Amino acid sequence: MKATLVACHPVTATTLHTLAIDIGGSGLKASVLDDKGEMVCDRVRIDTPVGSHPDEIVRALVTLCDQLPPFDRIAVGFPGMVRDGIVRTAPNLGHDAWAGYPLALELERNLQKPARLANDADVQGLAAIAGKGLEMVITLGTGFGTSLYLDGKLCPHLELAHLPFRKGETFDVQLGDAARKDVGSKKWNKRVRKAIALLRTLTHFDHLYIGGGNARKIDFELPADISLVDNSAGICGGVHLWR
Repeated sequence: MKATLVACHPVTATTLHTLAIDIGGSGLKASVLDDKGEMVCDRVRIDTPVGSHPDEIVRALVTLCDQLPPFDRIAVGFPGMVRDGIVRTAPNLGHDAWAGYPLALELERNLQKPARLANDADVQGLAAIAGKGLEMVITLGTGFGTSLYLDGKLCPHLELAHLPFRKGETFDVQLGDAARKDVGSKKWNKRVRKAIALLRTLTHFDHLYIGGGNARKIDFELPADISLVDNSAGICGGVHLWR
């Protein structure tokens, strides 16, 4: 696995810097953020070794992060249910050993800095929301993710992705990247529209943000209360885990 190191802006000693890691079903991405959540270095990326033991993922992350500037703390977005730094589910990473894996502790041990861990949709939303009313984030990538915020505060994480959606299959299965490739863009977009309608009925959100690598593949007009989010939010939201 190779990652290309790009030129970085100078790092000063007057601010705390956060190593922000975005673990995805297709890629492992990382950068270093200043206190404002701005990248001091362009992100680096390698393909996710899906199906590998979590220890191998940690080793890959250590190698990836060795190429980045110094940092004081770590923030991680993970594609599954996490609690107290421990992974509960990892449906798109393909290894049973993720259940109960102490990812935050393992990263602390290997990188020698304190780490905080949250669901990847939760992290992405922290970089996108306005902090007013009930805001919701969905992510369209390898799988499907959701998060909710009330007046800027993150609500307890709910794995809505794994609830039944249509034809006896979950949101994750019906809206993930494999389904998009299987049924084609037109049918996939119809499913996305139906999912949005169901989530609107469920939450009565004031604003919905759509992120993830497949957000750019939406081909229908969005109403004023729905916005697309740049995929970099999965990195930049990491600083909020330390606020």
